[in-house]
Amino acid sequence: MATAQGLFNLLTGLWPLVHYRSFEAVTGPKTDQWLVKCVGGLGAAGGYAQLRAGTSAGGKAAARRLGAGMAATFAAIDLVYAGSGRISRIYLLDAVVELGWLAGWAASASQARKTARRAGQRQPGN
Repeated sequence: MATAQGLFNLLTGLWPLVHYRSFEAVTGPKTDQWLVKCVGGLGAAGGYAQLRAGTSAGGKAAARRLGAGMAATFAAIDLVYAGSGRISRIYLLDAVVELGWLAGWAASASQARKTARRAGQRQPGN
C-alpha cells in the first residue's frame, strides 16, 4: 500500500514541477504557479518518504500515518473546492482516488491491530 501510494504521490507531485503546461492543460489554469509547485514538491516529498519507509513495523506505521494524512488533506481540499466550483471538477476524480487510499489505510490499520492482538503485542504507531 505504501509503495503504491508513494509512487502515486511522487509522480503526481513531480508533474507540475516537470511539465507545468500539461498539468494546467488537464487540471485547469492556476492563479499562483508558485503555490502549485510548492504543493507538488510537498506531495513528491511525502511520496518519496512513503517509498523509503521500509518494511519494519515502525516504518509501515509511519507510512500509514503519512499516507492517511496526505490522502485526507488532498481529499478534503478536492471536495470542498471542486465541489464549490472554485477549482476544476477534475479534482473530484482525485478525491475518489484519495478516499480510496484512506479506505485502504483504514483496512491496513485494522488488519495490523488484529495481527498484533493475535501475537499478544501492540503494533507500533497505532
